Amino acid sequence: MITKNEIISKLKACTSTHVKVAVADIDGVLRGKFMHRDKFISALDNEFGFCSVVFGWDVNDQVYDNVEITGWHTGYGDFPARIDGNTFRQIPWQEDIPFFLADFESPLSQDQNVCPRALLKNIISQSETAGFKPVFSQEFEWFNFVKTNDTSSQNSFRDMTPITSGMFGYSILRMSDNYGFFQDLLAMLERFGVPLEGLHTETGPGVLEAAIQCSDALEAADRATLFKSAVKEIGKKHNITASFMAKQTKDLPGCSGHVHQSLWDLNKQSNLFYDKEDELGMSQLMKHFLAGQLYCLPDILPLLAPTVNSYKRLTEGAWAPTTLTWGIDNRTTALRVIEGGPKATRIEHRVVGSDVNPYLAIAACLASGLYGIKHKLPLDNRHTIGNGYEDLQHGVLPRNLYDATTRMAQSQIASELFGQKFVDHFCKSRLWEWRQFSEQVTDWETKRYFEII
Repeated sequence: MITKNEIISKLKACTSTHVKVAVADIDGVLRGKFMHRDKFISALDNEFGFCSVVFGWDVNDQVYDNVEITGWHTGYGDFPARIDGNTFRQIPWQEDIPFFLADFESPLSQDQNVCPRALLKNIISQSETAGFKPVFSQEFEWFNFVKTNDTSSQNSFRDMTPITSGMFGYSILRMSDNYGFFQDLLAMLERFGVPLEGLHTETGPGVLEAAIQCSDALEAADRATLFKSAVKEIGKKHNITASFMAKQTKDLPGCSGHVHQSLWDLNKQSNLFYDKEDELGMSQLMKHFLAGQLYCLPDILPLLAPTVNSYKRLTEGAWAPTTLTWGIDNRTTALRVIEGGPKATRIEHRVVGSDVNPYLAIAACLASGLYGIKHKLPLDNRHTIGNGYEDLQHGVLPRNLYDATTRMAQSQIASELFGQKFVDHFCKSRLWEWRQFSEQVTDWETKRYFEII
């Protein structure tokens, strides 16, 4: 843990008189501001006020009309935010200005906390109390387009030009086409404290995939959240617009945000998921964890697929799962067990899309796994061999955001895992999202019905 004196020393070594501070909203969008160094230092010992609207509006700053925690009825006062000194970074593409993350540990009272980062911290605490150190990482696929002159309008995102053409997964040739962008991503993200394990082209025009190095669960969520924002900022310097939508077009696969996960002893000396005596190398603890994830998945799906667009990705034959299945190194199942020996045995959660809030996605993965351990759930589902899309014996995932959210809102499991206040607030934010979509007249409707109906 970094001390206040160490933070002050680092800040004084910087040339900047200001510090950048950010919090993550319910959608995982970073909201922040510049603070003078003196004000920032004074806030290290105390909380500082951050407008509660950060949990009361959507990605387009339209305020919810259906939530209780904040709104016009509350006057949109401040919630007390607390800076996490351990998140200190310097932004290499912005003259090394200091950067910190903050969260809301207790905005009103503990049972009313809807802050995603605080929620994850609470679940990590439960894990560590039980004797488990969660080690996680996230990987992302995303599309990259040539930046247009005007991106102020939604219409400007139509018919954009990808930075590369054709289907070139793992292409060395296409990596060379945008070498400067690749090099800046690798070098600047490393300096920013978001080290990449790998970076390559994916199948599809202008699509990239990056795997972030594993770490403790909170650091993994911080890295994933900062990664998405950093890629967009670095991209703009190369005249590139990065998009983490889960599904860009029906003609191409969607973009994943797979979460890799394992539990270790508290000293991180041994991977508790590995058992050399087991036929599949899986410990009983891992089997309970996996069973919990399968059992809870239909009840908490909106945390892993939070937008209307998310469900366009979860379709058969598009490299995203649709069934409640698991398999050994099987990329057609919801959960993929990776046999990596004592160091790398882990679970890859393949439902997660690139549009998630990483704090909530990792919280959902960890909490549901711990549920399985707590209740000693047996892994009754035999692992799928072959095509997971055809393995319907244990059910399928909800098909759209409305159905998934309605199920989560009524779920006792979700309430047990995350608290009723959070479930209520989050589900109402997703129902708001569904309502915004349902009120729109889409291009598909116009093309289909305008003349002929």
